[in-house]
Amino acid sequence: MFMHSRSGVVRISWFRRPATVTMSQSAEKGKFPEAAGYVGFANLPNQVHRKSVKKGFEFTLMVVGEYGLFTNIVNSRETHLHSSYFKIERTVQIEASTVEIEERGVKLRLTVVDTPGYGDAINSQDCFKTIIQYIDNQFERYLHDESGLNRRHIVDNRVHCCFYFISPFGHGLKPLDVEFMKAIHSKVNIVPVIAKADTLTLKERDHLKRRILDEIAEHGIRIYQLPDADSDEDEEFKEQTRVLKASIPFAVIGSNQLIEVKGKKIRGRLYPWGVVEVENPEHNDFLKLRTMLVTHMQDLQEVTQDLHYENFRSERLKRAGRAVEEDVVDKDQILLQKEAEVMQLKLLLNMHVQLKLLVNMHVCTGYDI
Repeated sequence: MFMHSRSGVVRISWFRRPATVTMSQSAEKGKFPEAAGYVGFANLPNQVHRKSVKKGFEFTLMVVGEYGLFTNIVNSRETHLHSSYFKIERTVQIEASTVEIEERGVKLRLTVVDTPGYGDAINSQDCFKTIIQYIDNQFERYLHDESGLNRRHIVDNRVHCCFYFISPFGHGLKPLDVEFMKAIHSKVNIVPVIAKADTLTLKERDHLKRRILDEIAEHGIRIYQLPDADSDEDEEFKEQTRVLKASIPFAVIGSNQLIEVKGKKIRGRLYPWGVVEVENPEHNDFLKLRTMLVTHMQDLQEVTQDLHYENFRSERLKRAGRAVEEDVVDKDQILLQKEAEVMQLKLLLNMHVQLKLLVNMHVCTGYDI
């Protein structure tokens, strides 16, 4: 049998046991790794990379905010009605759009969940229920698939991140913002975003950011915390992480309009005094928000799996356990009740037998009982 290699032809005998050669000896000779195609365990990351790329990635982003704060997330919002009558009747609807993106051979199945109708009604308490129910339903669906027989092709529709848009016109968080974030912070990674940042001066923007962070801490709201850069990371990545952390909450602008500036088409907003560019880091934090989402997408998925989903799963199993215990208690109570009924029947039967004996004695002897 012959096997070809880059160094020539190597003859392998099937009948004679080859001599034992240590890795150090082979390394010294410089032949074994090349001749036999030696691959060390240092190649494992490459195997994981190839497998992950072949399988592709799944990510679900939820977008929540009052009407008008992020009109460019979806194609059109003209169907929204503004009269007070319709605002009272307006309820939250869930609109999920999925798109498959491929970049340099890497496939990403991205689902964007929009929540039109949030905050439109006078009583906004019900808007929590629809969104929380949607998040829980995706956890429940994943748990059901994970517990099933065929677990090889589970579609992960769990919400990995929630962009919560905050109005720039207030002086911080509204009561609705506080109540909603407190209702979902144990279920999903919240990333606070200040909408329409072009309505604020730089000084006003910085002040609003500090105010929002202070109120988030004051109310005990848990938002997504970017992980620290490892010590072995390069300085550029460490600096990027530091800048992203300092930018929270991200102040962004959005536009579907393409404007020509210096012979180049850019996305932005045109004002009498100039142009605000969406992808200009000096104008807003849009690029930083996008960078955060892309560079920390894996961490967002891991936090969803290891924290939020595990909390849901544990609570779900506890409820199931309590239901079983209650069922057992109910059955025990029914059994005790049945036993008591049997004892009463036995006593009645005993009394009936004794009474019958006394009657028979009276008939036979003639004596009064």
